[in-house]
Amino acid sequence: MFTFVVGIDADEDRASAQAETIASMPLETDDVTAVLVHSFSENREGGTVEQVKSVRVARSRLEDAGIEVTPEGYGGDAARAILNVADEYDADQIVVAGRKRTPTGKVLFGSVTQSVILDTERPVLVCSGGE
Repeated sequence: MFTFVVGIDADEDRASAQAETIASMPLETDDVTAVLVHSFSENREGGTVEQVKSVRVARSRLEDAGIEVTPEGYGGDAARAILNVADEYDADQIVVAGRKRTPTGKVLFGSVTQSVILDTERPVLVCSGGE
């Protein structure tokens, strides 16, 4: 069994790029699981991860490719959520989507992708959302 942990934010293009990248890999899909992790910064209305459109987009594409999908929703820091889920599932690879930010933007707002890369020993695949 090969397990991907996929950090999904609210951007549908990035989610689609991540799912497409995984689906296009030469893997035996019946031995592949993708855990889709979405971190809610605020969830006052009690929404579920299945209600997030970008998660639904990624899930649909991966399931169409025959890949088993498990959605996971968390509150708080997105990088920490991705890393915790990767540890929980003993992930073989983490998949994140980068976005273009200026160096100043990275300093001011941080970067989930950068934090994941720096804080794990697992392989990390960074996909582009066509920005």
